[in-house]
Amino acid sequence: MSAGPIVSVRSIVNDTTGSLGRKFSFFIQFLIIVSLISFSFSTLPNLTARTKTILYYVEVFSIVIFTLEYLLRIISSENRLKFVFSFYGIIDLLAILPFYFSAGLDLRAIRAFRLLRLIRIFKLIRYSSAIDRFHRALIIVKEEMILFGFASVVLLYLSAVGIYYFESQAQPEQFKSVFHCLWWSVTTLTTVGYGDMYPVTAGGRLFTFFVLIIGLGIVAVPAGLVASALSKARESE
Repeated sequence: MSAGPIVSVRSIVNDTTGSLGRKFSFFIQFLIIVSLISFSFSTLPNLTARTKTILYYVEVFSIVIFTLEYLLRIISSENRLKFVFSFYGIIDLLAILPFYFSAGLDLRAIRAFRLLRLIRIFKLIRYSSAIDRFHRALIIVKEEMILFGFASVVLLYLSAVGIYYFESQAQPEQFKSVFHCLWWSVTTLTTVGYGDMYPVTAGGRLFTFFVLIIGLGIVAVPAGLVASALSKARESE
């Protein structure tokens, strides 16, 4: 294929600023959503033979389009090998391989490959500028999030140790060790509170109160950091 057609194909499949590229992007997004909905419907019980046939044809049509898209991206890439082994290249390949692996085969184990069809949802990343903005925001707050992650691990451990000393004698079956108490720390610091482990002593309840207050910060701080970084990423555009 000469350079001219390759440049034309590249402008359609990779450039969303042009009219054809934008239409191609919207079509692929729409087809991804349709294929995911079709897959979800195919898991319903007691489907009629007609419905199964329709869903199968939708599956075949989407696979054909995704395959053509994948081949066009390889052909139009400046470095084809780099694209094949890139994140998006691997995601595009995993979106179509399960269908070809399972087609015509009755081996039940092979059907597990069809679960990989769910990876198609990650193809939406390619077409969303909001995802790119969110990625830049995460890069902006990367160091803060790493530091906060370490601090959260330390707090999880300290809260597990604290509740162990308060509750291990009163509830030896529930709070057997610090390792058993880590589950309580996770559910309490994240403010989930399943209720399967809870303090009964006065000291344990007072300690839990302070852990819950800290837990609110653990939920709020990352959200605030990401929101601030998203604002900066939007300003940089």
